[in-house]
Amino acid sequence: MIAVIQRCSQAQVWVADQVVGQIGTGLVILLGVHQNDTEEDAVFLADKISVLRIFNDEQQKMNLSIQQVNGAALVISQFTLCGDWRRGRRPSFIAAAPPEKGERLYSYFISQLQARQVPTASGIFGAMMQVQLVNDGPVTFVLDSQKR
Repeated sequence: MIAVIQRCSQAQVWVADQVVGQIGTGLVILLGVHQNDTEEDAVFLADKISVLRIFNDEQQKMNLSIQQVNGAALVISQFTLCGDWRRGRRPSFIAAAPPEKGERLYSYFISQLQARQVPTASGIFGAMMQVQLVNDGPVTFVLDSQKR
């Protein structure tokens, strides 16, 4: 499982010209699910993201977690993160989980963030979405559960 997390001051996601998820201060999480990922990977990432100290304290040092700043998460399914671009000119997505498994683990990851007291909004799995955010910092990290 791979997550690109971006600290934001606000974010929204649209499907068919309608806002389906929005947050203020927090994290936009683009989440890719690989075919060999399990619930353990979702738990690992939710654990790490919920306590990762990437928000500024009073001295402007990254010393606070999303929980400590009362932030929220906007989780967007992003199978293209599982793409292999190394050969040819068109990425291959054979490493991405099949849609049923991808949606199940995507939903499970969201439930794991919520269980860690992180208010969570989301896009719609498999839909064409437009995401808008104000990247605060900018601060962006890539977390890969396979590289722990």
